[in-house]
Amino acid sequence: MEEPGFWDDADKSTKSMKKLKNLQETVKQIEQLESTHEDLVMLIEMCEEEDDDSSVSEIEEELAIFEKELDDLRIQTLLSGPYDSNSAIVTVHAGAGGTESCDWANMLYRMYSRWAEKKGYSVTVLDYLEGDVAGVKGVTFEVDGENAYGYLQSEKGVHRLVRISPFNSAGKRQTSFASCDVIPDIEEDLDIEINDDDIRVDTYRSSGAGGQHINKTSSAIRITHLPTGIVVQCQNERSQHMNKDKAMQMLKAKLFILKQQEQAEKMSGIRGEVKDINFGNQIRSYVMQPYTMVKDHRTNEESSNVSAVMDGAIDQFMTAYLKNRS
Repeated sequence: MEEPGFWDDADKSTKSMKKLKNLQETVKQIEQLESTHEDLVMLIEMCEEEDDDSSVSEIEEELAIFEKELDDLRIQTLLSGPYDSNSAIVTVHAGAGGTESCDWANMLYRMYSRWAEKKGYSVTVLDYLEGDVAGVKGVTFEVDGENAYGYLQSEKGVHRLVRISPFNSAGKRQTSFASCDVIPDIEEDLDIEINDDDIRVDTYRSSGAGGQHINKTSSAIRITHLPTGIVVQCQNERSQHMNKDKAMQMLKAKLFILKQQEQAEKMSGIRGEVKDINFGNQIRSYVMQPYTMVKDHRTNEESSNVSAVMDGAIDQFMTAYLKNRS
C-alpha cells in the first residue's frame, strides 16, 4: 500500500521535471541564436571586406530565419502567466441570428481545431449542442498541449462575421456574432469553496459529437452557479459521475479566474462589465464581402487572407495580443 500523498508527490515531481526540461530547451534555443548571430555578423563583415554582393541574398535569407526564431523565443517569454503553460478549455456560443450564427460558431470551432492540429495539440469535445438547421448552438472542447491556454486566451470575446449568407435566398450581406470563452485546464485542487445551495445540477441526454454513450443515457451534466449565473456542461466522459467531476473542475476554474479578475479590477479601480454577443462588442471582425479582411480591434492586426485565417492561421493575432499585453 502506498504512503499517503505518494501520488501527489509523484505528480509534483513530474511537473518539476517538465518545467526543468522546458527551461533547458529555452537555454538551448538562446545558445543557438547567439551562435547564429555571431555567424551572421562574421558573414556580413567578410562580405563588406571583400566587397562581395553575391552573398547579400544568402545573408538576407539567414537574417529572416534568425528574426523569425528570435520572435518565436520572445513570444515564449511572454507566456509567463501562472497558467499560460496549461491546456485550455474553450467554449464557443452562437449569438443572435439563428442558423447563420450557428454556422458561424461552427466555423470558429473548425478554425480553432485546425490551429490546434497545426500546433500538434489534441482536441477533445466536452459538450456539443447542434443547431436546429446547421452548425452548433454551442460547443465546449479541451485543447491539450504546452502553452495552449497562453495562446488561446487571446481569443476570449465576441467574434463578428460579415458575408453573403448561404442561408439567405435574397443573397444579401449578413452580420453574425459568436462568443468565445477560454479558461485554463487547472488540474490541481483550487482553493474555491462551492456551497451545494449555490449550484443547480441538471442531467440530460448527450447529443452530437462524442463517445459510445452519446444518445443512450442521460449522463450529460449541466451545472449552474446561481450567484454568478455561470453555466458549465460536460457530456464526453463515460459516466454521469465523471461528467460531474469534470464540470465541477471547469466551474472551479471559471470562478477562480473570475476572482482573480475582480481582484485585479479592484486594485486598478476598473469595473468589469459583461459584454453582449452583438454589434459593438466584438474583439475581431471577419469580413468576406464586399472585400476580404480580418481585423483585431484590440491590436489593429490585420490579414486579407480570410481563407487562411479560417483554416487556422491565427498565430499573428495571438502574437500581436501577447505583445500588446506586455
